[in-house]
Amino acid sequence: MLKILTSKKHTPRWIVLMIDLTASAVSLVLAFLLRFNFDTGVNWFNKLPKIILFILSVRLTVFLITRSYAGIIRFTGTKDAVRIIQVVSYTNLFYIILNYIFFSFTGAYIIPFSVILIDFFISIFLLTGFRLFVKALYFEANNLFKEEKKIVIFGINENAITTKRVLMRDPKIRYKVEAFIDPYDLGKKKQLDGINFYRYSELEKILQKHDIYELIIADKTISPEKKQELIDLCMAYNVNVLTLPDTEDWINGELTYRQIRKINIEDLLERDPINLDEKQIKTDILNKTVLVTGAAGSIGRELVFQLTRFRPEKIIAFDQAESPLYNLELELKEKYGFYDFEIVIGDITNEIRLTKVFETFKPDTVYHAAAYKHVPMMENNPSEALRVNIAGTKTAADLSLKFKVKKFVMISTDKAVNPTNVMGASKRIAEIYIQTLQQRNQTAFITTRFGNVLGSNGSVIPRFKQQIEEGGPVTVTHPEITRYFMTIPEACQLVLQAGAQGKGGEIFIFDMGKSVKIVDLAKKMIKLSGLTLGVDINLKFTGLRPGEKLYEELLADKENTVGTSHEKIMIAKTRKYKPDEIIPEIEHLISVLKNHDNFEIVGLMKKIIPEFISKNSPYEVLDS
Repeated sequence: MLKILTSKKHTPRWIVLMIDLTASAVSLVLAFLLRFNFDTGVNWFNKLPKIILFILSVRLTVFLITRSYAGIIRFTGTKDAVRIIQVVSYTNLFYIILNYIFFSFTGAYIIPFSVILIDFFISIFLLTGFRLFVKALYFEANNLFKEEKKIVIFGINENAITTKRVLMRDPKIRYKVEAFIDPYDLGKKKQLDGINFYRYSELEKILQKHDIYELIIADKTISPEKKQELIDLCMAYNVNVLTLPDTEDWINGELTYRQIRKINIEDLLERDPINLDEKQIKTDILNKTVLVTGAAGSIGRELVFQLTRFRPEKIIAFDQAESPLYNLELELKEKYGFYDFEIVIGDITNEIRLTKVFETFKPDTVYHAAAYKHVPMMENNPSEALRVNIAGTKTAADLSLKFKVKKFVMISTDKAVNPTNVMGASKRIAEIYIQTLQQRNQTAFITTRFGNVLGSNGSVIPRFKQQIEEGGPVTVTHPEITRYFMTIPEACQLVLQAGAQGKGGEIFIFDMGKSVKIVDLAKKMIKLSGLTLGVDINLKFTGLRPGEKLYEELLADKENTVGTSHEKIMIAKTRKYKPDEIIPEIEHLISVLKNHDNFEIVGLMKKIIPEFISKNSPYEVLDS
C-alpha cells in the first residue's frame, strides 16, 4: 500500500471514475436511510435498486461530460472541489426537474425531494473527502523518504499560516516549521496553527538551539531597519532568508512554493515607502500630453508606467532604442491596460525629428530622461557626452520654450556636483543651460538630481549578480568607495512629485538615505547567494576607473538647501548665471563638436565649470 501511495504514477482515470460512482451510490443509500430514520420497511426501499441505477446513469453522464475524474488526486485543490460541487449541483438539479415532470404525468415522484437535498451534501462530502484523504495519505507517506528541513516563519498573520501550509504540501522536501516569530513582541508564547510562536527577542536562541535551514519573512509590514537587522542575524548563523511576493502577485490568488523567493540585495537597501501628494501630481498630469525622452531607459520606462496612474491625455514615449520601445509598448497594453500613448523612435539630437514631435503632439510637460550616464564610457568619448547630454538637452529645452511647454523636468545626477568626470560635467552644463532658460519665464524648467538607481542599466548590482553567477571574481574598484542608492520606482515617484511642485528654476535633490560601502554590498550579495567569500568565490579590487570618485556628493561646496513641503525633497541653492555670458560659452562648446577633439571639448567644459577637476583621467593635465 505504501509503495502505491509513494509511486509517481497516476491512478488510472477509470478507477477514479468507478470510485466516484461507488461514492454516489453510497451517498444515495445513506440519504434514504437518514430520511426514513433507518426504517428499511418503507416502500421506497423496494424501488431503491432501480433508483440507484437511474441516479448512477445520470451521474456517469455528467462525470464523463465534465471529466471530473481526470484530475491527479494527490494534487487536489480548490478548483477540483469547486468542480465537484458543480457536478453534484447539475445532477441534483436535473433530478428535481425530472421529478416535477414525472409528477405532472403520474402524480408520483421518482425520488423524494428531501432525499435529493440530503444526497447533495453527502455526495460533496464523500467525493471531495475521498480526494483529500488520498492526497493527505500520499504526502504523509512520501514525507517518510524526504530530507527534513527546519524552517522558521517570521510573522503571525494570515500570510504566515498560508506559508506554513504551502510548505507542508511541497512534494520534494519535508519541511518542519520549528516556530513562528512575533515581529512586535505582542504577547507570551502561544500557538498558531499548531506551532509555537515566540517573541522576536527569542529568535537568536532558536537559531542557536535548532539547525534552522531557512527563515521566511511572511510579514510584509516590518520596517526596512528591522528587516536589515533580521537578515544580518540570519546571515551570522548561515540561515537562508526568503520572502513572499506581494499578495496581488499570487497566482490565481494562491501562494505556491515556487513564488517564495530568496531575499536579494534590493530588499536590504529598500527604505520606508514614500508618501506622495497624489492629488498634486494628478492635478499636474490629468488630461495633459506628456513627452518622455529616453523612454526606453531604466528611468524613462518607469516614469511612463507611473504616469499612467494619473490619467494623462497622451504619453509620448520617445527613444532611439527600437526593441526596448517595442517591449514598452507591449507592457503598457498587456500589463497596465493603457492605450493613450504614442511610441516615437528618434534621436534626441536630431532637431528636425524632435521638432516634428513637438509640432504634432504639442506636449504640456516634458520629462527629459534621455542621456548617456556611464562614467568610464563618457570619459573615453567626450564628444558623445557633449552631443547627447548637452546639445541634446539644449535642443529639447529650446523646443520646449518655442512650443510653450508648461514644464520641462530634467533628470540629472549627483555626479554633476563638483564633477570629476566628463559625464558629470556634461550633466552640470545641461543643468546650467536650462536654469538660464528659466529666466525667460515662459516654461518652468526644473531639475531633479539623485544618485545611483538600483537595477538601472549599467549599475553595479546587475554586474555583481552576473559575476557571482559566473563564479567570480567579484570586482570592486576600491575598498573605500561608497555610493548612494535608490530604487527605480522610488526615484521616479520623487521626480513626479518634484515636477508637480516645481515653479521653475529649481534643482531638486532627493533624500538618498545613507551612503553604502560598495565592498560591503558585494560581500552581502555573495553571502545571500549561499556562497562563502574566499572559499567559493573571490573578491578583487581593480582600482578606480577613469573619472570615478571615491565618494559621491549631492551638493557642491558653495551650495546649501532649503526644505520643501515633501520631507524627502529639498531645493539646492546654486549659483545663478547671466544668460548673455553663459549661453554663448555653451553654444561655442557645442560648435567644436564637429572637430571631435577630446582635449578641446574637455578644456572648454572646465572653462565653463571651474570646479570640474578630473580624477584618474588623461584630462588631469588640463587642470595643471
